[in-house]
Amino acid sequence: MDVQQALRARRSVRAFLSTPLPAQLVQDLLEQAARAASGGNLQPWRVLALTGEPLAAVVATAARSDGEDGGHYPPSLWEPYRTRRFANAEAMYATVGLAREDKAGRLVHFGRNAAFFGAPVGVLICVDRRMGLPQWTDLGIYLQSLMLLAVQHGLASCPQGFWRRYRSVLAPVLQLPEPYEIACGLALGYEDTDAPINTLRTPRAPWQEWGQLRGWVA
Repeated sequence: MDVQQALRARRSVRAFLSTPLPAQLVQDLLEQAARAASGGNLQPWRVLALTGEPLAAVVATAARSDGEDGGHYPPSLWEPYRTRRFANAEAMYATVGLAREDKAGRLVHFGRNAAFFGAPVGVLICVDRRMGLPQWTDLGIYLQSLMLLAVQHGLASCPQGFWRRYRSVLAPVLQLPEPYEIACGLALGYEDTDAPINTLRTPRAPWQEWGQLRGWVA
């Protein structure tokens, strides 16, 4: 598999098989992803991969907490981003037959975030809260590298900004040293190909909406 194939194959999977992943495989993926570009070579990520009892402890803690504002999207989202987000949600809930009016059903479905969608491995990527936007960019590069490597090994994943909602309550559970906090999570495992939710295929905006080439002579 080349990089282009991995990019096309990668998508956010929201139902996983319970098949466990070998520790060495997970460590290899996390280590290889650390070749990601990093400004000044700061490598600002701190990564925890959880399975078994440690994963269950995180899930149980989240279930007992109301969470806090994760700041996942800007308030009063504007166009074209508002429409894109709305269309994505409608398409996702349609795969599992949840109408817009079914608020309770949608809330239950949203709550599956807190169980890493049933994945056998939950990855939490943490950062020193004193870092700035350039270092958060580094985290994104690391995360994308990890997801593409997962595809190469036949694994599925789902990045989750959701876990920032629990950054305070989970810090003692994870024994995170100050001043580190959760930046995002990643569900990792084998896709449940029979799950309707995994039929979702999200589109991308056409090049003309967001890209330009300047300086080339036609």
